Amino acid sequence: MSSSSSTRRRLLQLLLVTAGSWGLGGPISLAQPASSTASPPLQLLRIGYQKAAANLVIVKQSGWLEKRFPNTKIGWIEFPAGPQLLEALSAGSLEFGLTGDSPPVFAQAAGKDLVYVGAEPSKPDSSAVLVLKDSPLKTLADLKGRKVALQKGSSAHYLLVRAVEKAGLQWSDIQPVYLTPADARAAFERGSVDAWAIWDPFYAATELAIQPRALSTGRGLSGNNSFYLASRAFANQHPDAIVALFQELTRADRLVQQERAAAVKLIADFSGLDAGVVSLFLQRRPPSPVGPIAPSMVADQQRVADAFHKLALIPRPVDVTQIVWRPDARVAAARP
Repeated sequence: MSSSSSTRRRLLQLLLVTAGSWGLGGPISLAQPASSTASPPLQLLRIGYQKAAANLVIVKQSGWLEKRFPNTKIGWIEFPAGPQLLEALSAGSLEFGLTGDSPPVFAQAAGKDLVYVGAEPSKPDSSAVLVLKDSPLKTLADLKGRKVALQKGSSAHYLLVRAVEKAGLQWSDIQPVYLTPADARAAFERGSVDAWAIWDPFYAATELAIQPRALSTGRGLSGNNSFYLASRAFANQHPDAIVALFQELTRADRLVQQERAAAVKLIADFSGLDAGVVSLFLQRRPPSPVGPIAPSMVADQQRVADAFHKLALIPRPVDVTQIVWRPDARVAAARP
């Protein structure tokens, strides 16, 4: 048996043992309604994820959801960034997905009908404003007049807004260049842009490949919260399914913390990322159990929204509280 197969089998055995000890391994019944109206059968569950979504990758590779929802077709779709994921969610191509802090703000401002259903703790060290190692730029103030690559509407967008503010600059003082992560890295490496605002795993991959310098991480600038979102219809019709998802995701996080080497191997094999890249971005990622959205996170999101509106980066002001899902007491009590 190959080393890869042995490691994968060992992790999956640990997943099964841990599932039994936590009592979370059996199929969930959606017969019990979350309100006075019974939930309709869950026939299709399509989940959007990104490469660094460690908990979702573990759940996908474990097959937990297929066991828990034996009569439901489960689909998994990878996206390069949160804006593209939420566009698919709002178009009805997904039911559930994970993004950073900025994409939901842009989606809400565009009138997309989605809701925040849960969150992971902040990861401020998982994003940075990078320059090449031999760049003459030494501080954030040196970004004045420079081209900075970023994915529009991503968590890196807010990081850059805050970085510019910290440097005492105006947004108009820089030249934002809106590119997907893959295109941004290519532009960054060939010197077509002067800096790059980016998140893991792209940050970790670039760090190991070409040793750029970070003018700043998100620490002290952006909490870089991660949010789980769903269509409003899905959240209202299938609250028990959301509870089940969060239980499995939290179980996955415990495995990431307790069996780090095996988790690195599994994520690397699945994603195609180098194991060193996975190990590095997991080092920067705190324990990330999934829970309800705390009032402090709602306040953080409102600050993100207000900052984007102040700079006319979104077309209208938004009230974040209007799209925070409020499950009934029974469902809320069943969350991990």
